[in-house]
Amino acid sequence: MHRAPGIRVARAMAAWAAACLLATGGSFAGTPSATECAEGAEFIGNAARARDAGMAREKFIDQLESDFVGIRSFPRELRWFVQDAADEAFLLGAARDVFDHPEDPGAHRVEFFRACMSRRYL
Repeated sequence: MHRAPGIRVARAMAAWAAACLLATGGSFAGTPSATECAEGAEFIGNAARARDAGMAREKFIDQLESDFVGIRSFPRELRWFVQDAADEAFLLGAARDVFDHPEDPGAHRVEFFRACMSRRYL
């Protein structure tokens, strides 16, 4: 069976997110590190690439929400980026924006990074 490019991209992104989860540890919820912001921005840029490759909005969002369930099973100090409900809402909102307001992947990446870094000073 031939799989659509979007499915391969989504699986690669999920694997990347899991690797980051295990490798980076975490910062305090609501205060992402600069590294986490950069990694999250890369994730959002990849979401835009998945969209451009044909990934459906509903499929991407459903998978992200499913991933949140799995991430919650890890202790907070081992979680990547989404350490609490506010972090989930922030990442989910950015992912929805990728599909609802399509822009170049680089533009989404930069926008996410700026917004993420501003969360550090709230």
